Amino acid sequence: MKILMVLTSHDRLGDTGQKTGFWLEEFAAPFYALQDAGAEVTLASPKGGQPPLDPKSDEPDAWTAATERFRADPAAQAALAATTPLSQIDAADFDAVFYPGGHGPLWDLAEDRNSIALIEAFARAGKPVGAVCHAPGVLRHVKGPDGEFLVKGRKVAGFTNSEEAAVGLTDVVPFLVEDMLKANGGLYSRGDDWAPYAVSDGGLVTGQNPASSEAAAEALLDLLK
Repeated sequence: MKILMVLTSHDRLGDTGQKTGFWLEEFAAPFYALQDAGAEVTLASPKGGQPPLDPKSDEPDAWTAATERFRADPAAQAALAATTPLSQIDAADFDAVFYPGGHGPLWDLAEDRNSIALIEAFARAGKPVGAVCHAPGVLRHVKGPDGEFLVKGRKVAGFTNSEEAAVGLTDVVPFLVEDMLKANGGLYSRGDDWAPYAVSDGGLVTGQNPASSEAAAEALLDLLK
């Protein structure tokens, strides 16, 4: 079982002067869920190398068992520091793909031609596609084999407008994940803010927020069983 994880290479939070990137829990929890299930996990990003970490995701209030495990895992840290450039990835080499969130993907992966083509190749092949929190934003321009938006008519979740408002970035992000999923025809649903919530429909797995990252990974694994 070979699973690809795709992380952002974008580190600037709009024009705020603040840093962003990927959210540590949304990488660590799925990484270990997949690895512990026996998957061979390959890491990729648009630019390759070390993806930028959102510094807020490494503050004590964001620590979890998975992030603590990552901090004590030199092998995982080395793998993360050496992600493969997305342009060198072939969907045919993998059984599924998973996108961790953080705000970074809204700027780069949502618009990245290699990422869009990759997800479309997974969808054509009937291979599972997973994304959590802001990462469902990578589906913004992705079309299914029928030429319609991949999310159209499918149950989807993602970072809610109210969660974005709670972190004060509604007017900073290039688009709101909830609004985009609805506009593209997704059957959007949600749980309570900050509570675990993930849905699976037609090979597409989406989770709402950082707390949903492990549940989304488990749902992806269920599709591979």
